[in-house]
Amino acid sequence: MDAKTGFEVTLLTGPALQAQVDVLAFTTFGDPSKDAVFKSADQALGGHLAEVAKAESFEGKPGQSLSIYTHGKIPAKRVVVIGAGGRGDFSNANLRDVTAAIAQSANKVNAASVAFVLPVLGANRDALLAQMAVEGVHLGTYKFGRYLTSEDQKKPHSLKSFGLVTDVKGKKPNASQTKQLTAAIARGAAIAQATNYARDLINEPAAVATPAHIAAQAQALAKKHKGSLSVTVLDAKKCAELGMGMFLAVGQGSDQEPRFVHMTYKPAKKPKKKIALIGKGVTFDSGGYSLKPSASMEDMKIDMSGAAAVISAMDAIATIGSENEVHAVTALCENLVSGRAYKLGDVLTSMDGTTVEINNTDAEGRLTLGDAITYARTKIDPDEMFDFATLTGACMVALGPYTAGVMSDNEPLVKNWLAAAQQTGEDMWRLPLNTRLREQLKSPIADMRNTGDRYGGAITAGLFLKTFAKDTPWVHVDIAGPASTSSNRPSQPKGGTGFAVATIVEYATKR
Repeated sequence: MDAKTGFEVTLLTGPALQAQVDVLAFTTFGDPSKDAVFKSADQALGGHLAEVAKAESFEGKPGQSLSIYTHGKIPAKRVVVIGAGGRGDFSNANLRDVTAAIAQSANKVNAASVAFVLPVLGANRDALLAQMAVEGVHLGTYKFGRYLTSEDQKKPHSLKSFGLVTDVKGKKPNASQTKQLTAAIARGAAIAQATNYARDLINEPAAVATPAHIAAQAQALAKKHKGSLSVTVLDAKKCAELGMGMFLAVGQGSDQEPRFVHMTYKPAKKPKKKIALIGKGVTFDSGGYSLKPSASMEDMKIDMSGAAAVISAMDAIATIGSENEVHAVTALCENLVSGRAYKLGDVLTSMDGTTVEINNTDAEGRLTLGDAITYARTKIDPDEMFDFATLTGACMVALGPYTAGVMSDNEPLVKNWLAAAQQTGEDMWRLPLNTRLREQLKSPIADMRNTGDRYGGAITAGLFLKTFAKDTPWVHVDIAGPASTSSNRPSQPKGGTGFAVATIVEYATKR
């Protein structure tokens, strides 16, 4: 049983209609009268399910749901049906929202146990569907309620067990299938719990989630996975010795001391390759002297979402195991205004010696990332590097609030990364790393300046980072839009989303 959520997900092999649970749940793809599970349940309930579906105009469309009491006609006390739309439009990742909605429905009626019938969507998909179903249950029951005080708001979930049924007729999976499904359940739980861990880090107020606090969380994860996961935390003095002039300049206006975190996962055997994950870790961003308006500053505790993603992903990677050596790096600091804060017109010297003229103190993330990328490239010497950052509003203008922008000049690497994103259902889209725009970063007094002109802002930020990645295969992921959400969906409540954790784990670990 997961200590935080208070429930466990298991594999049920008996007939679905005989499950001794509070809720029997399944999904229909369009017209419920054509669905085999629906028809079997309706027959067992004496036609009552179809009657209610007709009365409530339930047509199996996405977002529709149906819930009825069984009055003892089957062992389950209640049947819940979730609409999923057409099968052709339904991806594996859509199942997260289905099971999230079912878990939420169960908690609303104080149900302790659920049996969910995994949909049949083609050969060789059962294990991945099981994983997505498990992720949905954990993600859908997430709540950041640490600062809520009313008893109703603090009330724990009623749900204690969520069982996955592989066949409505109770066809027992063979030993190989059972092994795959069991592994998928464990994998889904590890990924979802890491995502929720990232959500906790992001949703904490900036007064709590300081650089020192987040570094301590990384240390706690290393202690949890002692033997496979280790961490090194560098203070400002050590970063200065390494020449991290850009990173330290961003943090020098705050009373909170910066921290540089380097986590390392090593497999038991010789690694296939070495991967570096670099997350932007600005724990609060006022914009510095290029001060943000109050409304734009209100949610700037989320500006460390990249750091939260890479740190939390390491928890899942260590739990699942990987054939690769994986490193997570983040430069943690606050960007504030004070007499010590860095100023427009300053010239900073980066860790690799590149000088940068500051023409916007609110373009601070690329400065911290530049030194973090140099550290990863020179101290880790990875085969591949990926950075994750709530970097530019320009990316949100281009792609909207739900899609991350991806940039790279390494074709094989970016294709593999986007394939992993497609597998997980995290929405990412490639933007061109157009080198002609590098003209915008020219400075008359330094090697470059930190921002370009108005147009192509997401791309010039990517080009700035490319300066420090040099020839190491590298992918930049701008998560400014999907790092947080102001609207609910079943598997994604308002606030920090933990975006990119699932894709990082998918890419770094063997399925």
